[in-house]
Amino acid sequence: MTPFVAEMMGTMLLILLGDGVVANVVLKDTKGNNGGWIVITTGWALAVYVGVVVAGPVSGAHLNPAVTIALAVAGQFAWASVVPYIAAQLIGACLGSFLVWLMYYDHFKRTNSPDAVLAVFCTGPAVRNYVSNIASEIIGSFVLLFAVFYFAGAVITTSNTEIGLGSIGAIPVAFTVWAIGLSLGGTTGYAINPARDLGPRIMHAILPIKDKGSSDWPYAWIPVIAPIIGAVIAALVFRILQ
Repeated sequence: MTPFVAEMMGTMLLILLGDGVVANVVLKDTKGNNGGWIVITTGWALAVYVGVVVAGPVSGAHLNPAVTIALAVAGQFAWASVVPYIAAQLIGACLGSFLVWLMYYDHFKRTNSPDAVLAVFCTGPAVRNYVSNIASEIIGSFVLLFAVFYFAGAVITTSNTEIGLGSIGAIPVAFTVWAIGLSLGGTTGYAINPARDLGPRIMHAILPIKDKGSSDWPYAWIPVIAPIIGAVIAALVFRILQ
């Protein structure tokens, strides 16, 4: 695989399994219906694990535009590769959510709640207050990237070395995402990844899903911009503290 394909495939698996666990919990007549928040956060953590294992050896397994941008800001990733990586991540996210729709096609047809259908694809606030919603996504993304930089401390301080989640190892990253979901995810659903939210939201808008309702575009910019802000702050703070 090339790095582009690795990022695309890793992100596709991340979204297939991550959005998949949400579908299993919220859609009607699934085996996991009403499984609850712990099931969702655990499924997302394991989805990160799988994506990092697959993409890590080739691309570093960023799987997240916020990670890619933060690493570039920290001087650990080439700016010339930022746009191709983000494009691969967005394509992978679209593909993964499309596969979730195929996988749960019959259950989408049985689900009459537009909110439940939208929740499979993208995040939304428990309480709609854009200021606090932005703050929530910034804080969650800061925790993710700050932890990543410290996991990779020995690597990032090496001159001319590029790092990614794959260089850290899949298990520490998965546990970090799990902790963020359990502790900080209750406000906005912890997107902490622009591609994870935007790609599936686009698919929600274009797929022929019965009773799907709005894709909530007025909110969509928050899980795109806020994670990048949080990630960049983490990169800058880490560099200051070194």
